[in-house]
Amino acid sequence: MARKETYRSKYNSKLVEAGGVVQNTERKERIPLDPAIQLPYAEGKVVLIDKPLHWTSFDVVRKMRNLLQIKKIGHAGTLDPLATGLLIVCTGKFTKKINEYMAQEKEYTGHITLGAVTPTYDLESEPEQVKDYSLLSPEAIHAATAAFTGTIDQFPPIYSAIKKEGVALYELARRGIEVQPESRKITIHQFEITNISLPVLSFKVVCSTGTYIRSLANDFGAALGCGGYLSSLRRTRIGDFEASNAFSMEQFEKQLQINGDA
Repeated sequence: MARKETYRSKYNSKLVEAGGVVQNTERKERIPLDPAIQLPYAEGKVVLIDKPLHWTSFDVVRKMRNLLQIKKIGHAGTLDPLATGLLIVCTGKFTKKINEYMAQEKEYTGHITLGAVTPTYDLESEPEQVKDYSLLSPEAIHAATAAFTGTIDQFPPIYSAIKKEGVALYELARRGIEVQPESRKITIHQFEITNISLPVLSFKVVCSTGTYIRSLANDFGAALGCGGYLSSLRRTRIGDFEASNAFSMEQFEKQLQINGDA
């Protein structure tokens, strides 16, 4: 089962268990898009989207493909469902530049919760192995970031989309098959703890492509001796592209409607 389907199923189940209601959006009859609006996207554009929480990156692409009624569209760098922020979406001829955009430096902000770990290194799984964090000093926490800056070896999460013999690691892990991801060289240009409110740390990271912030959170918690996991994440920049200039999905759809009515 694909990660997107598995995540949706798990999220909806948790929502129902908590007394919530799953919102099933009714399919609307698709009205052909004005060619004057569609053509620039079909030829090629770069669109900055602020990915919503609980959406997969492909959810965004699928929604935009439906709105724009074009097939040639893709994103430049996956964000996990529990992350928000900048997603570069390319259409038409700009899909050829996806790898170029993916290779650019990235900036993130978020929170690490200390005192436990999770199998997925984030809140997609339940915290376990609870440990005391109360003796940690701000000085020790700030000092520990030094070991995680510069070019370092990082092991990706077992629950990741990296493939082994053509199968995603998360699929193998969910089947109970033990896997050992290979370490990779990454560069963390900046790792700053911006606020300490134990057990939660706020952070800012500037890093190379290929960096798993979930792994950074897990490894940082291990270095502090109490464990830690990523409890929120937002991508704020890719190269020169800023999340502050991105459209929400609602804003993008509204813009298409406004242009169509003009």
